[in-house]
Amino acid sequence: MKLAIIPITITDAREFVSQHHRHHDAPVSALFAVAVADSEVVRGVALVGRPIARALQDGYTAEVTRCCTDGTRNACSMLYGAAWRAARALGYRRLVTYTLASEEGTSLRASGFREVGKTTARSWNCKSRPRVDRAPLQEKLRWEQTV
Repeated sequence: MKLAIIPITITDAREFVSQHHRHHDAPVSALFAVAVADSEVVRGVALVGRPIARALQDGYTAEVTRCCTDGTRNACSMLYGAAWRAARALGYRRLVTYTLASEEGTSLRASGFREVGKTTARSWNCKSRPRVDRAPLQEKLRWEQTV
């Protein structure tokens, strides 16, 4: 089975995430999406958007907001690599993403990302804007690629 990077619409990538992601819903929006497929069967997608953290929104940083596969070997590494190449081609100088601290990060290391820090989990719920937390509230690791 030979994998290849293919184009995908943001809508179709969001649908794939909705069907396959273990612990997150699809992001509301994205700047672009990439997919990996064998023949014509999509095996994974990555959605890249503006950074969630306001401190990282400098105009030159993008964030992989979701990377989701059906478990196909090497698909995540290919997606992270393709996302970085595409972001760089669009003029971005840094690409960040997050994993749960319980995840190993093997695909990120394989595609050239490096671990740069930890974040403490917190709820988006507040008195002035009540929300239901649908994602795990665990410590996360931040990873990045830079020019």
